[in-house]
Amino acid sequence: MKPMTLEETRNEIDKLDDEILKLFLRRMELCGEAAMAKKQCGRPIIDKSREREILRTVSEKSGDMSVYARRLFREIMSLSRSYQGILSDTETELSENIKKFFLKDELFPKAASVACQGIEGAYSQQAADKLFPHGNISYFNTFDDVGQAVRSGKCDYGVLPVENSSYGSVHAVYDILKEGGLAVVRSLKLRIRHELLARPGTKLSDVREIVSHEQAIGQCGRFLKGLGEKVKISTCANTAVAARYAAENEGTAAISSPNCAELYGLVPLTDESIQDSDSNYTRFICVSPKPEIYPGANRISFLASCRHEPGELYRLISIIGAMDVNILKIESRPIPGRDFEFMFVFDIEASVREPGIIGMLEEFKRNSESFVFLGNYQEI
Repeated sequence: MKPMTLEETRNEIDKLDDEILKLFLRRMELCGEAAMAKKQCGRPIIDKSREREILRTVSEKSGDMSVYARRLFREIMSLSRSYQGILSDTETELSENIKKFFLKDELFPKAASVACQGIEGAYSQQAADKLFPHGNISYFNTFDDVGQAVRSGKCDYGVLPVENSSYGSVHAVYDILKEGGLAVVRSLKLRIRHELLARPGTKLSDVREIVSHEQAIGQCGRFLKGLGEKVKISTCANTAVAARYAAENEGTAAISSPNCAELYGLVPLTDESIQDSDSNYTRFICVSPKPEIYPGANRISFLASCRHEPGELYRLISIIGAMDVNILKIESRPIPGRDFEFMFVFDIEASVREPGIIGMLEEFKRNSESFVFLGNYQEI
């Protein structure tokens, strides 16, 4: 038999694709009918025993193509579950809260009582001023203290740094979010400029200690490495505290902002930027005791954990993929007390006002061991 040409082969594939599409659409139609039947008799969307049986049969019938066939049917079943979850439209605590209590018609407030970590001049204070132009800021020693001030009602909102473009996430803040009782209602991307500041008259050769927050130190790693071992590098609560410390101690310099130079009477010791990248940004989140979803919200954050089994994380991600939603961030955090098991942080580009998104979140929650909705918000 004469082998087919490439064009003939592609024509045959096109014909098969048409048949596959027809069969897939019919299967999804039947999945919709199954969803309605499950809803009427109170049965859950997920039927793990049936899925395992289908995959076993697929493997037995696929021979050398078993690996590929199993993956195909896993994807088909993931799409079916997602579609059934949306059609079932079962009201849960999450969907009820979003629809009845979280959605706001008014604009994001310009005035509020706001909790920040640090002192006057900290980058958190700069972020808070941009988020709340008429806000009343209270300062706290630690990120935990900021979270507690918001949870207790002492402050309406809190502003916390969550990640830096060159040095990564602020893990302590994600651990605070994992504890619960806080929701993200807005975020801000703030450009960061670090300077090496010291008392007037100080030369770089006079400096014996440089102090700053660990994130700022990490963002200036190349410059600090070039100074050699003669200079001690110390960490402190934040860059504003570092500036105040440098103002009080001779021979000490601080990695801090130009704002702090003016506040604490310091001067820069170099003409050039000391940070590793000129494109240096930190994301700050604004948290409240409960979610508040304002017009324009286009980013959703949540925490989820999955069973420690092969393919489980892929199965969760496929729920998002089924809705053609862009994943902006996924990061793992260890779960205390469970060896090498992780909670995952998800940021996705979506709004709960869009059709199907609440259903997608419900499906994600049903398929997760644990799930925490952190909020739907806008980044400015």
